[in-house]
Amino acid sequence: MLDKIITTLSSNQPRRFPSDFPEAAVLVPITREECPQIILTKRAEHMKTHSGQVAFPGGMRDPSDQNLRDTALRETFEEVGVSPEKIEVVGSLNQVVSRHGIAVTPYVGIVDPEIELIPDPGELHSVFKAPVSFFLENEPDRLDKINFEQYRLQVPCWYYGDYEIWGVSAIILMDFFRVSFNRRIGSFTEGRG
Repeated sequence: MLDKIITTLSSNQPRRFPSDFPEAAVLVPITREECPQIILTKRAEHMKTHSGQVAFPGGMRDPSDQNLRDTALRETFEEVGVSPEKIEVVGSLNQVVSRHGIAVTPYVGIVDPEIELIPDPGELHSVFKAPVSFFLENEPDRLDKINFEQYRLQVPCWYYGDYEIWGVSAIILMDFFRVSFNRRIGSFTEGRG
């Protein structure tokens, strides 16, 4: 399964939006094991945006970041304590524009399954892992219809234990499964309706 993820992502040509949006990047960390897991975070309740939501480690591009890949790696270190040299970035996914008008570029990185995850209490409530197979074997608990500018999306939502995986994180997962496994979950179309 992991070989398939690495092979498909390394040849993926992701879509990018015009550069007039503020930029951010996230890392989709996948564990290097026979049954890989996706590492996710739950944001702290006191955060100004996306408080209490499930997210990937990441954040806004800093002027000191050479590129968005560096942003994803820096933010991952700051939020969950995984240093860049312990992450093998294998590719990126389609950019997503958040409801706050931020262009988010997701990068997929492979990490050791026993890597120590240390959530930053200033930003995160917790860090958890969900098996890739969970999303492949379970239909979403619901599909929400969302309109954003000229786009119409059908966004999946999964409940994993006490965690609700929805919003931008679910859109990123939707693209990850489309690219890695040719699995369609939800939909994305242009035009209102």
